[in-house]
Amino acid sequence: MNNIIVKNLGRRNWYRVYCDMNKFNKKRNINTCDEIWLVEHYPVFTMGKNHKNSNEYKKKIMNIPIMYSNRGGNITYHGLGQQIIYFLIDLNRIKIKIKKFIYIIVNSVINTLLYFNIKSYYLKKNPGIYINKKKICSLGLNFYNGYVSHGLALNIDMDLSPFKYINPCGYKNIKMTQFKELKNNIKTNKIIKILINFLIYMIYF
Repeated sequence: MNNIIVKNLGRRNWYRVYCDMNKFNKKRNINTCDEIWLVEHYPVFTMGKNHKNSNEYKKKIMNIPIMYSNRGGNITYHGLGQQIIYFLIDLNRIKIKIKKFIYIIVNSVINTLLYFNIKSYYLKKNPGIYINKKKICSLGLNFYNGYVSHGLALNIDMDLSPFKYINPCGYKNIKMTQFKELKNNIKTNKIIKILINFLIYMIYF
């Protein structure tokens, strides 16, 4: 496990972490260790590369800023109580193709939820993990020269109301859910520990 470092960044401003990710990939080389970053963001809407109409939303919604990102996907919301997992991984070095990497992420989340007796499923046309037609986890990745950045956002115990002001991931009528609505007495640390274990095992073993 010398080739992977897991960092818990705590609560951070989205733009600061976004810049740090870009710097990390620009400076990395064949000897750079892969990293996984755990973070919660202060309230922010982010637009991915798939968002076509930049004038659809103002610069702020509910006094929450809207920022542009180089990840895939459309518009989404991040806030405290949502666990973000960013992947800074050299896919060429570990010989994993993009489709397989996405498969690993998806199945790690599904297996984590199943560990807590929550059945979920993946929708490819609107990338994310769902429970009873409600979205609990969103995916947004960036691939460049074999390097992956960005990652997943798992709703655990957050204010979901800002999602009502957007079309999450660019699709209308998507309803969001979170871990708290399904299992009340499980600590975030336990959820993330199980998820990270699944991810690392499936990526590196």
